[in-house]
Amino acid sequence: MATETRDLWHATTILAVRKGDRVVIAGDGQVSFGQTVVKANARKVRRLGDGKVIAGFAGATADAFTLFERLEAKLEQYPGQLTRASVEMAKDWRTDRYLRRLEAMMAVSDKSVSLMLSGTGDVLEPEDGLIGIGSGGNFALAAARALIDRPELDAEAIARRALEIAAGICVFTNTNIVVESL
Repeated sequence: MATETRDLWHATTILAVRKGDRVVIAGDGQVSFGQTVVKANARKVRRLGDGKVIAGFAGATADAFTLFERLEAKLEQYPGQLTRASVEMAKDWRTDRYLRRLEAMMAVSDKSVSLMLSGTGDVLEPEDGLIGIGSGGNFALAAARALIDRPELDAEAIARRALEIAAGICVFTNTNIVVESL
């Protein structure tokens, strides 16, 4: 049963791409329950912190709302300090009895930093400005790494194309792509 539950939460694709002075987070729109698609146009990426932070989520919907609200509260407590707010939320996530049960990941970005957050207390900043999470995350990440040096592609074009590639590989990812950018 634990393996079955774990397989349910990761079925999505979120990709953060930082290139030049732009950062985007893109997500597919598919919501799956086990092997069944229950929604094709979900919005897994949103703006937080008065629109100055973008975040994408891989996990259950109720968990997403909980974690988005918690991060929003930390951003209010530490305005303009995404890294500090993320570390404080990760501490809560790891130590709070309720939050500790959430098996999820988040990709968050502002104008200066992109971070991956997990329930194990990890707050990681990739050295290449690319983050891929969810079941199709590694496929999208590999595609983005292959596209990042193409001068004719901006961050959004890279994110969209990488998610399209991931959707062609991962059955839990579709091409109903939502992109938020800063």
